[in-house]
Amino acid sequence: MLSHVASVGFAPLLPTPLLITLAILCVLALGIGFALRAGGTAWRLAGFALLLGWLAGPHLVRATWQALPETGLLVLDQTASMSVAQRRQLAQAAATRLREEAGHIPGLTLRTVVVPPGNPATGGGTRLFAAIGRAISDVPAGQLAGVIAVTDGQVHDVAQAAQDLPPASGATAAAVPFQALIVASGEQTDRRLRVLSAPPYAIIGHDATIRVQIEDLGPPTAGQPDAGAHATLTLRRDGETPITHEVQVGVAQDITLPVTHPGPMLVQLTASTLPGEVSTLNNQTVVQINGVRDRLRVLLVSGAPNQGERVWRRLLKADPAVDLVHFTILRPPDKDDTTPLNELALIAFPTRELFQEKIDSFDLIILDGFENRGILPLAYLQNIADFVRGGGGLLLTAGPEFIGRGSLQDTPLGDILPVHVPEEGGLVQQRYRPAPTTLGRRHPVTADLPQIPAADASGEAGWGPWYRALRSDQSHGEVLLTSPDGAGGQSPLLVLDHVDRGRVAVLLSDQIWLWSRGEGGGGPQAELLRRIAHWLMKEPDLEEEQLRARIEQGRLLVTRRSIDAQAAHDVQVVAPDGDRGSLQLASAGGGLLRGSGKAEAPGIWEVTDGTRHAYAAALPGDPEEIADLRATATRLAPVAARTGGGIAWLGDDPAQTVIPQLRLVQRGANAHGDGWIGLARTGAHVVTGTRTDPLLPAWLVLPVLLALLFAAWRREGRT
Repeated sequence: MLSHVASVGFAPLLPTPLLITLAILCVLALGIGFALRAGGTAWRLAGFALLLGWLAGPHLVRATWQALPETGLLVLDQTASMSVAQRRQLAQAAATRLREEAGHIPGLTLRTVVVPPGNPATGGGTRLFAAIGRAISDVPAGQLAGVIAVTDGQVHDVAQAAQDLPPASGATAAAVPFQALIVASGEQTDRRLRVLSAPPYAIIGHDATIRVQIEDLGPPTAGQPDAGAHATLTLRRDGETPITHEVQVGVAQDITLPVTHPGPMLVQLTASTLPGEVSTLNNQTVVQINGVRDRLRVLLVSGAPNQGERVWRRLLKADPAVDLVHFTILRPPDKDDTTPLNELALIAFPTRELFQEKIDSFDLIILDGFENRGILPLAYLQNIADFVRGGGGLLLTAGPEFIGRGSLQDTPLGDILPVHVPEEGGLVQQRYRPAPTTLGRRHPVTADLPQIPAADASGEAGWGPWYRALRSDQSHGEVLLTSPDGAGGQSPLLVLDHVDRGRVAVLLSDQIWLWSRGEGGGGPQAELLRRIAHWLMKEPDLEEEQLRARIEQGRLLVTRRSIDAQAAHDVQVVAPDGDRGSLQLASAGGGLLRGSGKAEAPGIWEVTDGTRHAYAAALPGDPEEIADLRATATRLAPVAARTGGGIAWLGDDPAQTVIPQLRLVQRGANAHGDGWIGLARTGAHVVTGTRTDPLLPAWLVLPVLLALLFAAWRREGRT
């Protein structure tokens, strides 16, 4: 649109000082004439005035300018809380209607700005005014007509409104109206469940305490409980039978749960529904508590001082979760001499205390090169066997002392040992490298050890050599490593076995310490011994058959480990709402199968292979977004009032939205009313051209000036 405006300007024909001097001389001359009452002075006044006016160069300036378009921002909230009910459809319907109306208003440009969902890693809620601030930076100065926000009102950066909504062209803040269209028919109610505190770790066999609070938000509605009402809190742990508690609304309360197994324990907490609440999405949450043992107790008995016991002590002492009790047999009964007992610096081996009274207080017993030689009565050895059957762990490292009559395999311990070493040819002495079996390449105790071949690869491990091993003529259980049998074949070297509720491991060599000395390049002795010990103590990560699940960025990641090469490659997935599906797993080598699938619904997901079950928790990406799911005008009303805007409710049905009419109003005028909202005219324009016309052209001034001077001369000549 083109417009014209005219103004008067001056362009002196003489330098200003000279023009002023000339004006002073004219005033003096006229003053003398008036003082002497000389004739023609009035004509001279008119002539001098015309001369000075002409020399001042008056002219008429005509400017042509074009109005710039008014730019309004249409801000669409697309954050997580807008997925409740039909809010997104309501917002889209309102945006479509407003864009259509803006297209029929001359000079108005409506620019759409989308507020995206927050970053799940950082959260932060709805950053509506941050998005407005970024959009305003692209609007030319003085052209911002106002902001229309279509949102649920749950905005978490309202404090930025003052800097993100600057006044337009130096006008008052009311010149940039902020209009809020709320995707609801009025203030809503919501119930939420908050976990105030939950321990990340808890000791197995003890209770974990979770502090929770149920809150009812929003104005009272029909059916909403009165103050002091109670709600039902349901807890479901790892798919077990739900537990319910009656809790008082608005009061923080402690809930206790027993911790029964090591590893992660997922607890889903769900609050009962509040009548009339907008959503139950924040009525539930998930807490993960990791069960840990309260100090693993290990009894290490070395049959005699040897090179390997230092490796054991260093390994077990380095683990802060292990309490180690270590005895070395320095003076067995058959070495008795005449030295008086009061002169001995050694203590008697506390056999009764360890193997009768306190044996059940240990988690693992290690017999390192132990030769009985009458130290332990058969009853105590039977106690060790019963300890294993009842759930304990036993590790036996055997050397030459394991051969011959009266060795441990000929005692009650022989019933639980997975190997038998014959008296004849039981000791093999030659240079060899421990070789992993096919099972050993898949078993979590030995799989992925440094320099071990993959499960589907051939070749021997690149470890340093040993020089002595025992040959077994009978074995059962899981053979992970082998050694030469002296006749060109292989004999078990490391054997693991399950005995009732307990576990046994036998290492048929006493030379693993050579790896710690770097013999032939050494080997992973510390890692191997650590894994064996923790497998015996039932570490979940070292179980032969495992099924694990976790959720990352909306994807369910499933890992299955199996020592069975023919294990099925599919698992069943149960979503939080009970829907079931199948997930195909692909081999990842080393006995591992992996797969992933979409998992966006919040809650606990269950994965099962028919025998084992695994659980994973899907949490909302931005906890601040779902903390309050009500549609409300409370947060935005002060901003709208300060800028001259208003609040409008769109309704609950996208097919029957109540969308206010869009108008352009004068700057500073009221920008909202019954059934309409307004954007302010900014008056921004750009000058397209100017034209200058003299008010006293020379062709007109000179004749008039001569006529005035002639009249003054004639009048003076008559006097």
